[in-house]
Amino acid sequence: MTERIPCQSQNCAATILPATAHKTGGFCIPCYQEQERRKRQAYIEQHRRDVDLYKGTADPVEVLKIMHTKQAYDPLIRYLPYPLNREQVYSALSGEDAERMKAYALDLLSAGDEETSVDILLSLLCYNNVRLTDCLPVLIGHELYYPGILYKDASAEVRDQLLEQVEQDSENRNHLLLALAWIGDGRIVQQFQQWREQPPQWAKELFVSPDQYSLEAGWKLTEAGVRRDLFSHTGFAIERAAEPLNAEFAANEPARFLGAGPEECPWCGSGFTRLMELRNNHPSVRDLALADEWLKVDTCLSCGSYSVIYMETGNQGEPRWSLYNQAPQPLPDLNLGDDNDEYLAAAPRLHLAAQPRNAYHAVEWTLEPAASQVGGHPTWIQDAEYPACPCCSENMMFIAQLDWSQLGPYGEGIYYMFICPKDKITATVYQQS
Repeated sequence: MTERIPCQSQNCAATILPATAHKTGGFCIPCYQEQERRKRQAYIEQHRRDVDLYKGTADPVEVLKIMHTKQAYDPLIRYLPYPLNREQVYSALSGEDAERMKAYALDLLSAGDEETSVDILLSLLCYNNVRLTDCLPVLIGHELYYPGILYKDASAEVRDQLLEQVEQDSENRNHLLLALAWIGDGRIVQQFQQWREQPPQWAKELFVSPDQYSLEAGWKLTEAGVRRDLFSHTGFAIERAAEPLNAEFAANEPARFLGAGPEECPWCGSGFTRLMELRNNHPSVRDLALADEWLKVDTCLSCGSYSVIYMETGNQGEPRWSLYNQAPQPLPDLNLGDDNDEYLAAAPRLHLAAQPRNAYHAVEWTLEPAASQVGGHPTWIQDAEYPACPCCSENMMFIAQLDWSQLGPYGEGIYYMFICPKDKITATVYQQS
């Protein structure tokens, strides 16, 4: 039998055949591969160069074109980032520059780059509130119906075309229904009501009834056949300051975020977290005519990751655990020792923006927007999930959301907050990818 010899690496107990040792210089294959990897990494570090694709580029449209261009991977090149992210550059575009980007998106579409074209159009719609009415015939010509929000400002002609097409086009029906929901005008509301009363033959092929598609666009068809919006069209970003807010500034803020609640969760025993306190006269909730001075939303971050958490409003607007809560079965085995309170460190830096932003600014999660906000349309990571009020069974109104990725380097997911003003009940929902 051929005698095996030890690997020459320190702390390696492997033995190898003489033939292997001859090829690798006396090292086992794993150690040899690790040495080669280190050599390659050292070469890369020594010869890597920085490349600034934005050097000398002041035109924001040209900056965005570079941002949207995928660069071929080269380990010897380190591309320097632009000082602003894509969301910030888009948000600062002038009307003229936004139109230039729209034209560029259509050029890309004609050239066959559908993914980048849709990405640009979505960004213009969300960040700049650009109307895409003139782009829709081109999108239809390429059979691009998703995301449905692209059709939000469709003309009556395009709307009628989609209504006719949804009856025949089984392949695109799901996306067509979403587009129709985003159009959501009186004609669409009437048609959704008709489909609810008399389901079409093709409705059996869907996972939900046609009228339920309206939830993805932020509205609900009432029993009377009237559109009821489920979010405030006045939205304010929740911003994170570089330094903690001074006491005087914080005292005058219309909202406070991420504090400790006064109660403990009866399911897991961990303390409640107060996600938000918001003054009832803030523009995002003013129309709700809330009686208490502060709207307060508590939840259990542990159990709230698995179930809707309802809270009832008591004296002075203080939340209390609702008996309507139903624990998930079986209740997850929660290790409270693993709770990460890193989010609390961000609390003193959080404040509401002074000026509102487009209600649809953060609607598209794939754009990776700064999603934390009060009011505006939710940023659904999964399907739309407006919880039903346990008292009246109506879908609850969305009021705010906190994006955990903005609170710490390892944060993920979004906590959504809702209210039923009539029954004075709040709810929280959590989603993550």
